[in-house]
Amino acid sequence: MSNRTEEGLKALGKKSEYSMNYNPEVLETFHNKHLENDYFVKLNCPEFTSLCPITGQPDFATIYISYIPDELMVESKSLKLYLFSFRNHGDFHEDCVNIIMKDLIRLMQPRYIEVWGKFTPRGGISIDPYCNYGKPNTKYEKMAEQRLWWHDLNPEKVDNR
Repeated sequence: MSNRTEEGLKALGKKSEYSMNYNPEVLETFHNKHLENDYFVKLNCPEFTSLCPITGQPDFATIYISYIPDELMVESKSLKLYLFSFRNHGDFHEDCVNIIMKDLIRLMQPRYIEVWGKFTPRGGISIDPYCNYGKPNTKYEKMAEQRLWWHDLNPEKVDNR
């Protein structure tokens, strides 16, 4: 997986080239200029699509990515290209959100990250997998455990999907 920093950003400012197959190599990073602060970066990605690995039918979701950066942050255009690369990728909803999280952990080594997929229903059921990670042996590891327990304490009323 690429770990380019802002000096070598390849996607930003250029015509987008979309990979038609899963491609974590398009992910790029830049340096966090506020290492002394804990803060969340939330990325809302309402146009995520992947394919059902059994039927080949498209699945649609909003992917929410929230993270507390350490030294590196994900560049947003590269994230868009990466998420688009799932368009022809066949995997279950739960697998997609875990793959996204693991790829972003490898890329950035964040202090904390969570990925939540809110998929539109097929067959009358919507599936909303959530996963998270806190850097081991830090306060973020405990935070991840607590947020996992309470992540859906106040679930939204689902009537708009």
